[in-house]
Amino acid sequence: MKHAFRTALLMSLGLLTPQLQAQQSAPAATTRPAADDPKMTRFIDDLLQKMTLEEKIGQLNLLAVGFDVTGPVVSKDVDASIKRGSVGAVLNTFTPQAARKLQEMAVKQTRLHIPLIFGYDVIHGHRTIFPIALGLASSWDLPAMERSARIAAEEASADGINWVYSPMVDIARDPRWGRISEGSGEDPYLGSQIARVMVRGYQGDDLKKNNTVMACVKHFALYGAAEAGRDYNTTDMSLVRMYNEYLPPYKAALDAGTGSFMSSFNDINGVPATANKWLMTDLLRKQWGFTGFVATDYTAINEMTNHGMGDDRQTSALALNAGIDQDMVGEVFLKNLAQNLKDGTVTQAQIDQACRRILEAKWKLGLFEDPYRYTNEERAKATMMKKEFVDDARVIARKSMVLLKNNNNTLPLKKQGTVALIGPLATRQRDMIGSWSAAGDWKQAVSLEQGMRNVAGSGVKIVTAQGANFTDDQQMITRLNEHGGELNVDQRSAEELIREAVQVAQQADVIVAAVGESQGMTGEAASRADIGLPGQQLELLKALKKTGKPLVLVLMNGRPLTLPWEDKNADAMLETWFAGSQAGNAIADVLFGNYNPAGKLTATFPQHVGQVPLYYNHKNTGRPYTNGTPDWYKSRYLDLPNDPLYPFGYGLSYTTFEYGKPELSTNTLAMNGTLEVKVTVRNTGNFDGEEVVQLYTRDMVGSISRPVQELKGFQKIMLKKGESRTVSFRLTPEDLKFYNADLQFVAEPGDFQVMVGGNSRDVQMAAFKLAAQ
Repeated sequence: MKHAFRTALLMSLGLLTPQLQAQQSAPAATTRPAADDPKMTRFIDDLLQKMTLEEKIGQLNLLAVGFDVTGPVVSKDVDASIKRGSVGAVLNTFTPQAARKLQEMAVKQTRLHIPLIFGYDVIHGHRTIFPIALGLASSWDLPAMERSARIAAEEASADGINWVYSPMVDIARDPRWGRISEGSGEDPYLGSQIARVMVRGYQGDDLKKNNTVMACVKHFALYGAAEAGRDYNTTDMSLVRMYNEYLPPYKAALDAGTGSFMSSFNDINGVPATANKWLMTDLLRKQWGFTGFVATDYTAINEMTNHGMGDDRQTSALALNAGIDQDMVGEVFLKNLAQNLKDGTVTQAQIDQACRRILEAKWKLGLFEDPYRYTNEERAKATMMKKEFVDDARVIARKSMVLLKNNNNTLPLKKQGTVALIGPLATRQRDMIGSWSAAGDWKQAVSLEQGMRNVAGSGVKIVTAQGANFTDDQQMITRLNEHGGELNVDQRSAEELIREAVQVAQQADVIVAAVGESQGMTGEAASRADIGLPGQQLELLKALKKTGKPLVLVLMNGRPLTLPWEDKNADAMLETWFAGSQAGNAIADVLFGNYNPAGKLTATFPQHVGQVPLYYNHKNTGRPYTNGTPDWYKSRYLDLPNDPLYPFGYGLSYTTFEYGKPELSTNTLAMNGTLEVKVTVRNTGNFDGEEVVQLYTRDMVGSISRPVQELKGFQKIMLKKGESRTVSFRLTPEDLKFYNADLQFVAEPGDFQVMVGGNSRDVQMAAFKLAAQ
C-alpha cells in the first residue's frame, strides 16, 4: 500500500492522529540502525561489501531442518542451499552433534563462512519442563518465572540452540483460543511484568555468554484477540484499545532488551501483520526504537496470498517493505527478492538493512568469534535435567497451582486410609508436560499416580481406575494422534468404564478425580468451541458424586474451563494446568499438604461459553447491570448472571486471610507526587501460607471511557498462622496514565478509586483525587 494512500485511508477511518501522521511522515529508516558497538558496525560494513545480492538474501532465509535420533536429516536441496550461503538460520535442529554438523557446513563450506542461528520453540522449558505459561503466570511469582527461563536458557544453549521463540506475550481474553495456554492471560500490567522477567531470564546480561539465548517475542501483534477464539483468525480493534490493552507487554519485552520479534498471522486494520508497515516500521521501529530483527511466523508470507494480498512476488515485496527481516520456512524472499529488486518494488537499501539486522544478531550472540560455542557435548551431558533444575521444576510447579474450592477443609488429604485416584489423567505421563513442551521427554515426567505414591508414603493405599476416555470422537482422536497426542483409547464402553470407576471408588475414603484436557487439546491449532470437560468426564463425575464419598477434582487443562456443575458439586477443586516434568510430585505435595497452594488465576473462568469474551478490566457501559436487581433494560443476559465462575486474581489457600481497609498517605495526589497505599493483611487460619496482595485502581471520569478496574501492583507475601503484616504500595501519576483518543499518554486529573484484595472481586476500597498541574 502506497504511503499517501495508507495515510489518507487511516485519516478517513479516524485511525491516524496528528501525532501518528507526523510519525508516519518521518523519513524512512536509514540502512544502518544506531549501534552501540562500533566494532560490530565496522565488521558488518566490511562483510556487507563482500556479499553478493544472493548471499544477502540468503541471510533472510530461515529453514526448518528435519531431525531424528541420529541428527539433522539434511536433504540434498537444503545441503546445497546452506553451502551456497542461501540459509541464514535453521529451526527444529538441536543437540550439539546436530547443530555442529550444520554449522560446519555453513562455516567451512560457504564462500564467506557466515555462521547459522539455531532457533527452537522453548516455551516453558527445554529438557526440564515447567508448567505451561498460563500456569507459570498463575504463580504471580516473578523470580520463579525468571528462574524457569534461566534454566531453559542453560539447557537450550547447551543443546545447540541460541535463539528461542519465547516469550509469547499476547493478551488473550477468549479461552476458546488454544494458544491462551502459551501466554500470561488477560491483563496488560501483569503480562508486561512477566514479559520483562522472561526476556531477562533467557538473555541474561550478555548474549555472548554460552549459557544465554536470544529471545524472540511473539506474536507481534494482537494475535490473542483472534475473532471467535479461532486460531489464525482475523483481529479487529481500535488503536486506543491496542495501545492501552494489547501492546504494553510487547513494549515491555522490547524495553527489557529482546533481540527479536516474530510477526503474527492475523491482520491489523485490514493488513496482515507480516505486510503491515505501520506495525513493523512506524510503531515498532520509529515509535519504540527497536533495532533488532523481525522474523515471520511459519510460512506467514506465503499465507498472505490467502489474505488477498497477491501472489508470492507481491507478498515478498510487501513483507520487506513492511520491515520484515527474515522469512520462516516459506522461502518467498529467497525466490522473489532479486526479481523484486529488478522490478523496483524493493530497494537495495532495504535488503541490506534486513541482512544487517540478521548479521548483527549473529555478532551479538558471539557466533563470528566462535560459531561452535553452543555445541559442547560434555557441557550438554552435565547440564540437561540437572538435579537442581528438576528440584526447581517441582517447586515452581507447586507455585502455579490454584485452589478453586475447598469445602469443609477436604484438602489437604490425610496420609492414611484409601484414596481412589480416578480419571483419564490419573496415570498418564504424556500429558504432564503439556503442549509446546519442546525437547522435553514425557517418559521422564512424573505421573499423578506416581507422585501420590511418592508423597503419601506407605500409610496410604491408592486404588486407580480410568473412568473415561478424553473423548469418544474417533475423528478427534485420529486428529490428535496425528500430532503427537499419544491417546490410547480404552475400547470398553463409557458405561463400563464408569461402572468400574464407581466400584473402585466405593473401596476408598476419598476420591481424587484427575480430569481435564489431553495436552493436544490446547496450544496451536487447538481451539475449542465447547470449553467444558470433554468426552464423558462430567458423566463420570456425576456417578462418583453419587457414592457419597468426598470428591476432589484435580484439573489439568490449558485454558479456563466452564465448570458450573463441578463447582457446585465437588468438595474441593485444584487447578494444576499442565505442570511439567515434576507434575505428579508437585500436585501430590499440594494434595497432601506438603505445600499450601497460593496460585491466583490470570484468566477469568466463565460460567458458560456464551459469556466469552469475559475479563475483569472491562468498560462499565451506559447501562451497567447489578445482579439480583429487577432492572430490565440493562446490559445483561436473560438466562445467566454476568458474573464469572472465578474472577481474575482468584485463588484460595488452606488458610484464610483478612484484609483491612486501605489507608492512604494523602487524599490528593499531586502531579509530581507519590501516594502510599497501606493495607494490613492477617493470616486468620490454621496454616502458614502465601498470599498475593493485589492493588487495582479505577479512573472515575476520563476523556474516554475507562475500565472498571486496572491492576497496578501486587506483592506475594508469606504469613505464619496468626501473623499480620502491613503491605505498602506506591502510586504516582505515571501509574495512572493511559492513551487518550489522540494516543497521547496522559494522566488526567480527577477522582480515582483504589482497591486492594486477594482477587479482583473481593476488595476493600478507598478514594483519592489526582490534582491538576
